Amino acid sequence: MPEDMSAARTEPSDAPVSAPRDRREQIRLRVVEEGSVRVEDLAETFGVSLMTIHRDLDVLQTQGWLRKVRGGATAQPSTLHHGDVQHRSHSMVAAKEELAECALELVEPGQSVMVDESTTGLALARLLPRRGPLTAITNFLPIINLFAGEPGVDLIALGGAYYPAYEAFLGLRTTETIRALRADILFMSTTAVTNGNCYHQSQETVAVKRALMDSVDRRVLLIDHTKFSKTGLHQLAPLTAFDLVIVDRGVAPDDLAALQARGVPVQVAGAPSD
Repeated sequence: MPEDMSAARTEPSDAPVSAPRDRREQIRLRVVEEGSVRVEDLAETFGVSLMTIHRDLDVLQTQGWLRKVRGGATAQPSTLHHGDVQHRSHSMVAAKEELAECALELVEPGQSVMVDESTTGLALARLLPRRGPLTAITNFLPIINLFAGEPGVDLIALGGAYYPAYEAFLGLRTTETIRALRADILFMSTTAVTNGNCYHQSQETVAVKRALMDSVDRRVLLIDHTKFSKTGLHQLAPLTAFDLVIVDRGVAPDDLAALQARGVPVQVAGAPSD
């Protein structure tokens, strides 16, 4: 349980009141930098009421930047909050690189490759130019920026509504664009694996990932071992819906055995494939 941060404060300080958009941006940056904040501290800093800060946190939580806890907010991931890209990019780096190296062996020059908005997919994207020429298709802005002007990579950027907290394009227009395409292979990750199913925190993410899965000839899921201990709110798909699931060498024997018992086509990165 999070620390009780519910100490009451009913009167704002004499600090000048900032514009809502600027105040929320400062709150967002503070949460990312410090990891967590207290409502009463924010109210004092910005010279506004506790109720105003609660409304700010509600907006930022809806946008995916943070999650509210009792008396404050945190940037740590949870069932309802995936964690921002910066936070996720610094998590399980070695495992993601191991998964990426293994996945790269599945790519052949000339293929069209879809990559989702995961930081595991970003680790693979950094290696893909080795397999050029190829066509890369993605809705993830860091990958779009990575491939912009990259020799040997024909980039198709999937547009739509931009979600800054995810640094990705999501929504109806994105899914419609995806369904008009057909690619050779998809590489994607997931937030959590529970009882043989993939889960995510946002419905928008699930809709786009399902569209990606429907628009390729081969689906490959990349998951590090921490995914088996996490939870998510929205079910995406069973692991058996993928042609291959690649896990890192940190996977627990029991988790690996459970996948195999369910008939999931699984490969451990760094280990000989069957």
